[in-house]
Amino acid sequence: MDLVLWRHAEAIDLELVGDDMLRTLSPRGDKQARRMGAWLDRHLPSGTKVFASPALRADHTARALDRKYKTSAALAPLANAQDLLGLVHWPHANGCVLVVGHQPTLGQVIAQVLGFPEQACAIRKGSVWWLRYRERERELEGETVVVSVQSADLL
Repeated sequence: MDLVLWRHAEAIDLELVGDDMLRTLSPRGDKQARRMGAWLDRHLPSGTKVFASPALRADHTARALDRKYKTSAALAPLANAQDLLGLVHWPHANGCVLVVGHQPTLGQVIAQVLGFPEQACAIRKGSVWWLRYRERERELEGETVVVSVQSADLL
């Protein structure tokens, strides 16, 4: 199974709208989302399942990929890592799943599946971590490997 974690791109300040769920992308965030969406579109398998947080900034980030996606409350701001992993059926689903979400949840997922001693890994806005769970013959347990880490600002 491949799990691609995409942190939403840069958003406008909370003070401008008063409701965290209604924050849209900033002009810089819009550029980040478009650049990363183009990169992902070139690299993701055609059957990739895509999920996004219901927060507007995550929704706008997911739209930049120009593929069908579903929103899920399990990915809302301050969701927990277990909810995200349950939603995507990690590590037992087949194929590739892309999640557009938030910190600290995405960082908690990365730390957990890679066995980091920290509770969460820092992820830049607009960036992607591509993880793969694989099982090998003659091994009792599977392993998670990092396929790619991409920053929208470097594309």
